[in-house]
Amino acid sequence: MYSTAISLSAAATAAAAVGGARPGAIRPAELRFCGLRREALGLRSLRAPPRAAATPRKAAAATGNGAAGSGGFDYDLVIIGAGVGGHGAALHAVEKGLKTAIIEGDVVGGTCVNRGCVPSKALLAVSGRMRELQDEHHMKSLGLQVSTAGYDRQAVADHANNLASKIRSNLTNSMKALGVDILTGFGTIVGKQKVRYGKVGFPDNEITARNIIIATGSVPFVPNGIEIDGKTVFTSDHALKLESVPDWIAIVGSGYIGLEFSDVYTALGSEVTFVEALDQLMPGFDPEIAKLAQRILINPRKIDYHTGVFASKITPAKDGKPVLIELIDAKTKEHKETLEVDAALIATGRAPFTKGLGLENVNVVTQRGFVPVDERMQVMDADGNAVPNLYCIGDANGKLMLAHAASAQGISVVERISGKDNILNHLSIPAACFTHPEISMVGLTEPQAREKADKEGFEISVVKTSFKANTKALAENEGDGLAKMIYRPDTGEILGVHILGLHAADLIHEASNAIALGTRVQDIKFAVHAHPTLSEVLDELFKAAKVNAGVPHSVNEPVAA
Repeated sequence: MYSTAISLSAAATAAAAVGGARPGAIRPAELRFCGLRREALGLRSLRAPPRAAATPRKAAAATGNGAAGSGGFDYDLVIIGAGVGGHGAALHAVEKGLKTAIIEGDVVGGTCVNRGCVPSKALLAVSGRMRELQDEHHMKSLGLQVSTAGYDRQAVADHANNLASKIRSNLTNSMKALGVDILTGFGTIVGKQKVRYGKVGFPDNEITARNIIIATGSVPFVPNGIEIDGKTVFTSDHALKLESVPDWIAIVGSGYIGLEFSDVYTALGSEVTFVEALDQLMPGFDPEIAKLAQRILINPRKIDYHTGVFASKITPAKDGKPVLIELIDAKTKEHKETLEVDAALIATGRAPFTKGLGLENVNVVTQRGFVPVDERMQVMDADGNAVPNLYCIGDANGKLMLAHAASAQGISVVERISGKDNILNHLSIPAACFTHPEISMVGLTEPQAREKADKEGFEISVVKTSFKANTKALAENEGDGLAKMIYRPDTGEILGVHILGLHAADLIHEASNAIALGTRVQDIKFAVHAHPTLSEVLDELFKAAKVNAGVPHSVNEPVAA
């Protein structure tokens, strides 16, 4: 899996680089750090590729959230893309009194709601129930007797689709209720503070905005040599429809997307083969967590894997022949073997969806498709200068390709254009993989922390605790799991927290908020946790941390990335 790994390492690099001051930058003491918001995993808002030129017409701005934008503009803020990031920015903008419009060329909700984290969680809910019902030993240990578990594939698919429809409707209604103008069409920047939008075959409309946010998201990345037919060789977009449950499926990539789908397919009866370009599975995770995850999530299940190989060519099944996957050595590029499977899921990460945005009209050149931005999400032009009043959030800027990161970035931008400077600490943004059990993380992995410590000249310490020591986990007979924290004993600063275990995705937020608020371990260890709860896993983790003698309590301001 080489794109998810690239995305994670790029995010870590970007997060570590946050903080380079520009002339006129606000002093650190004046900064306020943005919180986190809503769903985790993917984002996308579709626009069409460039179209033949048409004569634009000046659009009359709707009056849903104010009579007119300030300064003679149609709007105070126009957002291109109505995914989770655009939605979060729009709601916060209205709260700040800004006349706001959002342009969407596909459907509200973007990838997360329609083709990503929302429907995938519906499928994972089913896989979780199936695993529990199929685990005869687990059921007997609780004193339960259950007949053979089965499922209706179409009903499962309908559950995922219905959830996406419900959330999409909720997002749309929330914006309409607050007076956000939802403009249908494909948005293009045609000049400074000017956007053109419209549907193919209809006249274009042109509007002006004091500020513009690009929130166009991403699409599945498909490497060269792979032929997608949507039936036997497909991306996560197709897989979420669950049109079939193949007997044997190869999953190319062992990151978040690949792991979650392996959980779904094996619970529904498929055999899975991972194809991973790097030398180990789950390369973006903390190595110790990845090793334990392999023992719990991979080895006991009907899963095998090939590491250190590329899928150089994948041919869909046709004429009675299976899907053919040609594997080559990732280093030597020599042919290793050819797999014959029933289906192949391409889970090699995501690519920014930024073509046709009209960025050339404001002298902006993308970098590997990503829109370059500074630490305040302001778009940078080809000469390295910030483009006034133009911002980019979410997957399109590549800083951290998670839906809730996009939302947090959007809120941060709205704070800035409302007059209050704001820098988001990306190291405080959590991530989660919703397997059974779940994996979650925030901040640096142990190798990343050691590298930073060596470079900057400080020591780190690591503490761990097991779910086997937690009363609530044992009551559920779910004692498999580990939590670990990397921190600085000389200051008490939390550098990273990683959890594998029951409800890990819910537990991580205490740690992420501590990092965001600058809370040190010498303070948070005095927080009280209800007993018996899973939250005591983190309680034990914090209490196990030892800081050097004489280390003071927390500073008053958060620690920036």
